[in-house]
Amino acid sequence: MNYQQFFRDQLTQLSEEGNYRIFAELERQCGAFPTARNHTLTGPEKVTVWCSNDYLGMGQHPKVLAAMRDAIDRCGAGAGGTRNISGTTHAHVLLEQELADLHGKNAALLFTSGYVSNWAALGTLASHIPGITVLSDELNHASMIEGIRHSRCEKRIWKHNDLTDLEQQLAELPANSPKLIAFESVYSMDGDIAPIAGICDLADRYNAMTYLDEVHAVGLYGLRGGGIAEREGLMDRLTVIEGTLGKAFGVVGGYIAASHALVDFVRSFASGFIFTTALPPSVAAGAVASVRHLKQSNDERVQHQQRVREVRDRLDALGIPHTPNPSHIIPVMVGDPVKCRFISDILMRDYGIYIQPINYPTVPKGTERLRITPSPVHSSEDVDRLVTALGELWTQCQLARRPMAAQ
Repeated sequence: MNYQQFFRDQLTQLSEEGNYRIFAELERQCGAFPTARNHTLTGPEKVTVWCSNDYLGMGQHPKVLAAMRDAIDRCGAGAGGTRNISGTTHAHVLLEQELADLHGKNAALLFTSGYVSNWAALGTLASHIPGITVLSDELNHASMIEGIRHSRCEKRIWKHNDLTDLEQQLAELPANSPKLIAFESVYSMDGDIAPIAGICDLADRYNAMTYLDEVHAVGLYGLRGGGIAEREGLMDRLTVIEGTLGKAFGVVGGYIAASHALVDFVRSFASGFIFTTALPPSVAAGAVASVRHLKQSNDERVQHQQRVREVRDRLDALGIPHTPNPSHIIPVMVGDPVKCRFISDILMRDYGIYIQPINYPTVPKGTERLRITPSPVHSSEDVDRLVTALGELWTQCQLARRPMAAQ
């Protein structure tokens, strides 16, 4: 077999389908988010980023930056090893305490990313609890799917956010068998929200544990930024809450929050925790500053929701089709991978607007989209330029607009 030719053929096929991914070489501008430099063959060009998961701009917040600089001055760059050997620092302990408090749990455990926290926690729980069945929402993130797959446990896939299907599948399992329901609060591609209360009711009825991924909700919802479960008063009903530090909190890392016993169990058995170098103390310190600030300040969340409503209203006024949902994520639907890539390229080249196209396999074929994530640091002028550009490109690409009567 010609291995190199195989690789080239597969990449060519991706490109012909319009699904080959091209990364923009961006350089974020400290203190000036959402502005960034796009490094091109002809030199750097100024762009405005409209697809960042730094939802609140906390990656640029003065408190976060000051905490990270101070930690580097005090502790240096790295953690020095895995948490089990020499890498547990005071900043890690403080951060886990803050995260446990944020979610109303007894304990929390840090991981190097949200992906790793899902993979390690779900994989460990599902592989070590004898006879367990994991019931996974069909649109769960790849990290959750990989963790469940890695465990080799019995699994069932239930229809997305469908309580009737979930209950039917729970009822088919032996009453005394261990069960874990895994789902997300905000689904990142469509922006819809899970019926958490209904899922908790079923978990109580069928004696199942619950595992909630709040990655796209922490920092953004709830009085203190604890996520959708905090907003709806449901945190105490959930067995495990998983979150990230790399989105609304503006740094990097993942975590779980749960009971002391469950967290200690994962800490003691999860290879994805045991054998991984710890987050740098500066990152942990920055996360502590971010979490503490967003526990106290609601201004960012209020401004964020106002900007989201503004963008939606402006898109509606032009008939640009976007998926309605109750969250902060605005999926502008294109429905064609080549046109989606083309629009993204022209937005960057001619308008200085960066929105990465979302194509298969991240979303199903035929649902290609531009995933827009407004932030409180986008200005009204930024919104004007975005909406004007999309209106012009929708005409240029002869894409259908939403009838005014349907808005």
